[in-house]
Amino acid sequence: MNRPRTRPGRRLLSLLVPLLLLAAACTGQSDDAAPDREAVPVPGERWRPGPATSWQWQLSGKLDTSVEAPVYDVDGFDTSREQVAALHKAGRRVICYLSTGAWEEFRPDAAEFPAELLGRGNGWDGERWLDVRRTAELEPLMAARLDMCRDKGFDAVEPDNMDGYANTTGFPLTAEDQLRYNRLIARLARDRGLAVGLKNDLDQVPQLVGDFDFAVNEQCAQYGECELLAPFTDAGKAVFHVEYELPASRFCDRTRKLGFASMQKKYDLGAWRKPC
Repeated sequence: MNRPRTRPGRRLLSLLVPLLLLAAACTGQSDDAAPDREAVPVPGERWRPGPATSWQWQLSGKLDTSVEAPVYDVDGFDTSREQVAALHKAGRRVICYLSTGAWEEFRPDAAEFPAELLGRGNGWDGERWLDVRRTAELEPLMAARLDMCRDKGFDAVEPDNMDGYANTTGFPLTAEDQLRYNRLIARLARDRGLAVGLKNDLDQVPQLVGDFDFAVNEQCAQYGECELLAPFTDAGKAVFHVEYELPASRFCDRTRKLGFASMQKKYDLGAWRKPC
């Protein structure tokens, strides 16, 4: 990981939602307790999460499906089709976490990546940066991973390690190389009916906001960078945000005003969370 549609009843729902939000505000309840009642995907329609959509992000440990959040972001390989279906039945939307910019030795398709694609370690055990310039080799590998997300029934994908050009990868990656690759991943996801999120890569937000349906960010408050994500919320798109080292009291007021869905998490990204 890289850290340091219209359906039956929609009109009635649009009338009820303001009243429900007003009631929640009056009682001091958060929107965590309100799952997405349209969570079962509609064929041919891509999910588009809006600002302040509360979420849960769990990439380690046994999946805890009892967390009251309308969106779950979970590991694409480790989460089964049955678990995705159960989350949908409970009114949740589900995001498929994948590493698209780094190789992971522990994934079942690891042997399919040619050695010349693998660069330096990215700071996590068993992970190495990928040479994203080599799209001819990477495209079929990533397409297969996105096929997996689609076939398991996920609504969206969170492609991680999407800013290799700004890191020491072992390859002379440029900003243009990164833009080309990130847009490739976005197109592959959307071609499969999946919403797609931009993970970090803050310097390229202005160029990429139109290609992605939401953003996922780590630690923008700690590094004073949250305003760089405003183009997403300005465009009516969700920003799913976490902090690890700052307590929620240090960032929630600011990110709430920006329209982010923020929470405090631990680095292991287990089930524990403290949402704003």
